[in-house]
Amino acid sequence: MLRIAFIALCLTTFLALPAFAGDKAGTDTPATQFVQKLGDKALTSLTAKDLPQAERAKRVRELLRSNFDIKTIARFALGTSWKTATEAQKSEYLDLFEKMIVSTYTERFQDYSGQSFKVTKSSATGKDWVVSSQIIQKDGPPVAVGWQVRDKGEGMRIVDVTVEGISMSVTQRNDFAAVVQSGGGKVDALLASLRKRCNINSKKG
Repeated sequence: MLRIAFIALCLTTFLALPAFAGDKAGTDTPATQFVQKLGDKALTSLTAKDLPQAERAKRVRELLRSNFDIKTIARFALGTSWKTATEAQKSEYLDLFEKMIVSTYTERFQDYSGQSFKVTKSSATGKDWVVSSQIIQKDGPPVAVGWQVRDKGEGMRIVDVTVEGISMSVTQRNDFAAVVQSGGGKVDALLASLRKRCNINSKKG
């Protein structure tokens, strides 16, 4: 089963939240500023109830491309199948992966219900930053969310998200691997699944 809906729910919950500064220690870094700026932008541009669906999708796509390293995330999610895929399969896969995320996010952003978001700390881990945060729910305990941020030269990008310690990239990778395996080890099985999810009947989409 593909868990992109769960990943999107976690990310969208964050992106549609007003960002609140946490403790000063460890929060005043370029990475935390990047995360909070992203949250503020999403809140002001994506959550209006009367926003046309096509315009919301356009804004979601622009936000993702500007703030997430979609290609790195997509390649990791495909796992070892990336090496065996043809150039045509890779091209279609990357296109479908982005369409899947945009479609799911666009639907989820219509369901913003006023949760709050708090950055608690950030830390450097090799070439990346990990920004720790909490999603404060109206009913229920806070949800711990970590944002792995990498400086790509042209600017910072999010390359992974953890929810309660579970990597969403790893979760997606495992789900995609299961689809490929059930399809006889063929990447085409995953492409067919993604086309169906994106309501695309032909390879060209």
